[in-house]
Amino acid sequence: MVGGGVRKPLDYEELNENVKKVQYAVRGELYLRASELQKEGKKIIFTNVGNPHALGQKPLTFPRQVVALCQAPFLLDDPNVGLIFPADAIARAKHYLSLAPGGLGAYSDSRGIPGVRKEVAEFIQRRDGYPSDPELIYLTDGASKGVMQMLNAIIRSDRDGILVPVPQYPLYSAAISLFGGSLVPYYLEEEANWGLDFANIRQTVTEARSKGITVRAMVIINPGNPTGQCLSEGTIRELLSFCYRENLVLLADEVYQQNIYQDERPFISARKVLFDMGPPTSREVQLVSFHTVSKGYWGECGQRGGYFEMTNLPPKTVDEIYKVASIALSPNVPGQIFMGLMVNPPKPGDISYMKYAAESKAILESLRRRAHIMTDGFNNCRNVVCNFTEGAMYSFPQIRLPQRAIDAAQSAGKAADVFYCLKLLEATGISTVPGSGFGQKEGVFHLRTTILPAEEDMPAIMSSFKKFNDSFMDQYDGYGGGGSSYSRM
Repeated sequence: MVGGGVRKPLDYEELNENVKKVQYAVRGELYLRASELQKEGKKIIFTNVGNPHALGQKPLTFPRQVVALCQAPFLLDDPNVGLIFPADAIARAKHYLSLAPGGLGAYSDSRGIPGVRKEVAEFIQRRDGYPSDPELIYLTDGASKGVMQMLNAIIRSDRDGILVPVPQYPLYSAAISLFGGSLVPYYLEEEANWGLDFANIRQTVTEARSKGITVRAMVIINPGNPTGQCLSEGTIRELLSFCYRENLVLLADEVYQQNIYQDERPFISARKVLFDMGPPTSREVQLVSFHTVSKGYWGECGQRGGYFEMTNLPPKTVDEIYKVASIALSPNVPGQIFMGLMVNPPKPGDISYMKYAAESKAILESLRRRAHIMTDGFNNCRNVVCNFTEGAMYSFPQIRLPQRAIDAAQSAGKAADVFYCLKLLEATGISTVPGSGFGQKEGVFHLRTTILPAEEDMPAIMSSFKKFNDSFMDQYDGYGGGGSSYSRM
């Protein structure tokens, strides 16, 4: 019999050390404090996570109609169903129910419903101009699950390194810690609109190898999270050439491909650029691409629909990944149907097309305006500079924190940007994420906020931020009076 003084397997001290290493700032100290304040009755604006519907974005009508009918198929037998639902939504619900004979309550294939994977392949072919094989597409519970599956397959030990852009979305650092690998950061260049410095990346790989790390994969996030930049075709081409020379798998996180707020750099997939390059690169570089229904103008975060597509992976590897996917039996079926609807939406001439197109356009145009309002608002604040949000859903301003503020943070036992963000939260109710949660260069401080609050609320939010920031800088800067002590990068 185990005595009272013996540690039990789930005591903290006995946990898997990899679990204890995981950090995830998006739901970290700031989020927990914001939740406490909300319970106390304070109005909180949760801009810490890209969660559009939580901030008031309305769901698109057509996909919800289709999934409602799939969830309650008995409605299809009601003689009045045509009075409530448009004919194309009814037809599409019948289509998906025919692909899933057991309905939404039955497991699907571990890779996802074959008919939906075929729709995804057709979408990819339309987007890129090159055929896609449904057998190399796996549906997942959001893109995050796919990323974790692939990292789990790639990482063999703590000597295996993954190149990750910094600032980075903390899914990557958390998952690499969890699977016992080594994160190899490559820093994006803020002064060059968060561009890539390949000389710096090559040096990073050389240094990692000198320490005995085998660098096996490279992550790109395009458009960027938290940085909001869109990669040019030339940059992606250089990335793929780099992966070819260095023998790296490219993990292309492209979940924000619908979120573009400028016309100079439209989204272009890594897969399209790869095939445009031709052999030997197009046949040799191993590429895994990720997408989701959580972002874009859909914003269906809670539905957990996603996919990944594998390019140039050998059949035996694909079989092993299928085996691991099978442990979870099946991705959730409603999420799969949302994915099918996203890649195969209403077409011109369909009854629901005009409404779907108008709803989608309104959301994207509003996001574009909000990107400008937020960037301009930050750049009008003292000691704050911010690159324009070209894509994705976030703004990542740099805050020039005075030395007195850094000292005060140290006295309070906080990182300097955490100190600033906590003060911002207490004063305004705006819940952000400190830049240290994403990684940043030493001595440089940022915060990340989404551009998702309602457009009509955005001017008041930015005004509230400016008022707080002015007060903070008056207290700690020593310059007083409101003149900026920082020039634009």
